[in-house]
Amino acid sequence: MDFVFATSSKIAIRPANLTVPGAKLLAFLRFHIPQRRKTKVESGIMESMTSLTEDSATTGEEQGGVRRRDFINVAAASFAGVGAASVALPLINQMNPSADVLAAASTEVDVSAIAPGQAIKTIFRKQPLFVRHLTPEEIAAAEKEPVSNLRDPQTLEERTKAGKKQWLVTMGVCTHLGCVPLGAAAGEIKGEFGGYFCPCHGSHYDTAGRIRKGPAPTNLQVPEYAFTSDTVIKVG
Repeated sequence: MDFVFATSSKIAIRPANLTVPGAKLLAFLRFHIPQRRKTKVESGIMESMTSLTEDSATTGEEQGGVRRRDFINVAAASFAGVGAASVALPLINQMNPSADVLAAASTEVDVSAIAPGQAIKTIFRKQPLFVRHLTPEEIAAAEKEPVSNLRDPQTLEERTKAGKKQWLVTMGVCTHLGCVPLGAAAGEIKGEFGGYFCPCHGSHYDTAGRIRKGPAPTNLQVPEYAFTSDTVIKVG
């Protein structure tokens, strides 16, 4: 324990070296220090001990304050995240397709009334759709053509469903500039290859809807479809 005595009324004590209990320290001072200095020394010791107690209390309060601030920050961030999610979810849900849009995204076609050699034109996603019932002769004409001779090589089997190759389902949109080819309705020109013909720029398609002549770069598109029964096709 170190003491620093001065002529003034101030007495300095190093708290870090204070290892003697306060009561013993006061008894020691009363015995060894002259009477005129006892009061000042005792007062200095009591002030130092009081200061240490107050500093310790203040440090605890500050640490408690830090902990409280941390909790408040975490809680505020959590509430902000929940609030953002509650606002974002309705907005995201509004971007989902509505019931009428979902209904328009698929089309069911009853093919029971389409005789061999006939075709119908319907609408799928605001575009024309061709459904054609091929005759055995039309199937044979499509199958005898070597794929190596085709601009966009595809077999009839690749463009129809297994076991249903008499049914050709294609989009009624020319792959050149988006015109609607002829050949789906009765009496329309079917072109040089018996399929479809686009009079705008002279594109000819065969009975499998494959480009055979003219500027169109690819075959007529085959959309995603499936037979839901022997006579009903669901497109899309």
